[in-house]
Amino acid sequence: MSDTPMDRVARATPPTVARRIRGLSDRSIAWLFVAPSIVLLLAVNIFPLIWTIRLSFTNFRVNRPNAEVEFIGLQNYKRILTDGDIWLTMQATAHFLIWTIVLQVLIGFSLAYLINKKFRGNDMWTTIIVLPMMLSPAVVGNFWTFLYQPQIGLFNYAVGFLTGIDPSSFSMIGSVNLAPWAIVIVDTWMWTPFVMLICLAGLRSIPESIYEAAECDRASKWRQFWTITIPLVLPFLMLAILFRGIENFKMFDLVVQLTGGGPGSITELTSINLKREAFEKWRTGYASAYAVILFVTVFGLASIYVKALNKVKQR
Repeated sequence: MSDTPMDRVARATPPTVARRIRGLSDRSIAWLFVAPSIVLLLAVNIFPLIWTIRLSFTNFRVNRPNAEVEFIGLQNYKRILTDGDIWLTMQATAHFLIWTIVLQVLIGFSLAYLINKKFRGNDMWTTIIVLPMMLSPAVVGNFWTFLYQPQIGLFNYAVGFLTGIDPSSFSMIGSVNLAPWAIVIVDTWMWTPFVMLICLAGLRSIPESIYEAAECDRASKWRQFWTITIPLVLPFLMLAILFRGIENFKMFDLVVQLTGGGPGSITELTSINLKREAFEKWRTGYASAYAVILFVTVFGLASIYVKALNKVKQR
């Protein structure tokens, strides 16, 4: 009879402990295994959230630990909601969020639709397209900063070659008008493959028998696309929009590497503004209220969106 690791563990277990374990129900054993994960979740997620909510009602500053902390109620929330600069960062975030999602969905779905058609080199092109998604945002930011250089950047030379404009006559990350579009282009280049993969999974989940039945009914390719492909892929598209919307709302590292929030504050997203309030101005209570407002905004919008997604899936 073989001596397995479980047998050795059983022999090494003290008799008193073994009797206690044998007396536990299946439910108790399940809770015993789940408990460490619950404790970790409370320590890493729930406790910091509760602590942040508590600090949001105070004037606490982390660089003044010995100063008296006063409870100021909703003053931080009122100051944030009436601050014009905060609303400008919200507008910058909305511009970045909307345009990146629109471009990534359109380009990602188009690429998925093309790749879903079997052709020579299909796997090779899929791998090449997915490469940007595998890179670190810090690497992508530095890489595109070099490409955007007016004097030596390849992006400026490509634009000049196609339009006839002098490559050194404009700066993508130094212009107030062009900087917001510069970060939109980079994020679209990096994360369109993610949307493409989700859409590709949706396209390949559609049974071929549905298209065969449509062809028997003499439905055109265009009608098949709008009555079969789009409705069946729509839940996957909405899922991709949800993922990218949440990620882009809290975008930080890529924008910091590219523009640092500039020129001026034209590309200062809410995450960058929050970091400056918390770790440059050291207004911890104010920044905590700011973080709570952003959390409630994202959570509320995501909850509404998930309900809409579930309704689409149930059709």
